[in-house]
Amino acid sequence: MSKNNDELFKNVISHSKEYGFVFPSSEIYDGLSAVYDYGQLGAELKNNIKTYWWKAMVQMHENIVGIDSAIFMHPKIWKASGHVDGFSDPMIDNKDSKKRYRADQLLEDKIAKYEKDGKIQKAEDLQLKMDEYLKVENLAGLKELIIEHEIACPVSGTRNWTDVRQFNLMFSTQMGAMADEADVVYLRPETAQGIFVNFLNVQKSGRMKIPFGIAQIGKAFRNEVIARQFIMRMREFEQMEMQFFVRPGTEMEWYNYWKEARLKWHKALGTDPEKYRYHDHTKLAHYANAAVDIEFEFPFGFKEVEGIHSRTDFDLSQHQEYSRKKMQYFDNDLNEEGKPYGNYIPYVIETSIGLDRMFLLTMINAYEEQDLSEGDKQDSRSVLKFHPALAPIKAAVLPLTKKDGLPEKAREIMDRLKLDFNMQYDEKDSIGKRYRRQDAIGTPFCITVDHQSLEDNTVTIRHRDSMEQERVAIDQLEKIIGDLVSWKNLLG
Repeated sequence: MSKNNDELFKNVISHSKEYGFVFPSSEIYDGLSAVYDYGQLGAELKNNIKTYWWKAMVQMHENIVGIDSAIFMHPKIWKASGHVDGFSDPMIDNKDSKKRYRADQLLEDKIAKYEKDGKIQKAEDLQLKMDEYLKVENLAGLKELIIEHEIACPVSGTRNWTDVRQFNLMFSTQMGAMADEADVVYLRPETAQGIFVNFLNVQKSGRMKIPFGIAQIGKAFRNEVIARQFIMRMREFEQMEMQFFVRPGTEMEWYNYWKEARLKWHKALGTDPEKYRYHDHTKLAHYANAAVDIEFEFPFGFKEVEGIHSRTDFDLSQHQEYSRKKMQYFDNDLNEEGKPYGNYIPYVIETSIGLDRMFLLTMINAYEEQDLSEGDKQDSRSVLKFHPALAPIKAAVLPLTKKDGLPEKAREIMDRLKLDFNMQYDEKDSIGKRYRRQDAIGTPFCITVDHQSLEDNTVTIRHRDSMEQERVAIDQLEKIIGDLVSWKNLLG
């Protein structure tokens, strides 16, 4: 990470806390590693990102519906999905610092360093070896690579490593009144399985025809041993996933459709297209026949924010085998196409986006430190340039002074607008300081009520990004703000 990028990332983290976006969880008790709380503005921004995703996936598609499945699920589900036996990370400990690391991440960091130093062949060779060892779970081989490439512990600086061991990432607990009689249940490590086990419930109750999708937003839990990069890797996180069920043989057509559709969704927010890229998986999961990540260039490098996977019929087949319930779809449309009626297990295209990563991406993309100095006059501002539809607060109402009937007029406007928009009222400090406060939390519009407002029912609207001001009629405010913050600007 370059000094500028490192500084940007640190500034975003401190800004997030100072203005009520993200707090370390349990901070008064010295925090809890890799767990964070969303503050008053963070909760609003997070909800707006969810709304944007839900509208794009469910509201805009007649053949996609949404569900909300339980976090606790029958333990056999995780056996069928492969999580009980195969959901683990290769971990290695440094004996001097007593710190634990993911072996593959230590190697990935080394690969990134080789690439930065122009040692491309070394980076490619290490990548190939690492992929090969991960595929066959050659843990001794991973340790050999760490030693061979002289990878030191970032904390102690030594290379005094333990062997590499596998750690299961699922949290488990007991369900039942008596501990010795209780069944072990797991906190779900992903939201997808709640969709798969409800496939037939949704299909039959909603009279859904293939192709159709089921979407879900929900919490998932992974015992990530390493806390890294703020809210990038957390033990408790939120996913926005959609499983799209298709006829076998059509999966690549739909895979390519969703690959393009999902990148378009990201770019509609006005993010620099150069900061996004596709990363095709060379090493596929055993159940997949195609997989790609949409990666964003964070200050610490390109990282995955969304995955699109062609999962074949693996999940539904596994649940059919373990539950002994048929997970097949009867396709009437095949007969209309001159083919015999078909009972088959659908193939699945998955789109899965990390909400917390999307939140971090949105904060990083929006954050700017601007120098507004003119001549000898020093001035600057911190501003969050959120897309207006995502902004936590849509507009602030600011009476120019606390007297002469201006607060009363401002309150009238506030009461009128807050039914449709999330608003703030602020009458403390100079108007300039109040503008800066709203800039810092990303409010796109400030409505200033002055003495002229009492005479002709007009106010000044100040635009966050350009800082330009315009005089408008109070009666026009609902339409003006409504048009500027409308979801149509993103979804139209």
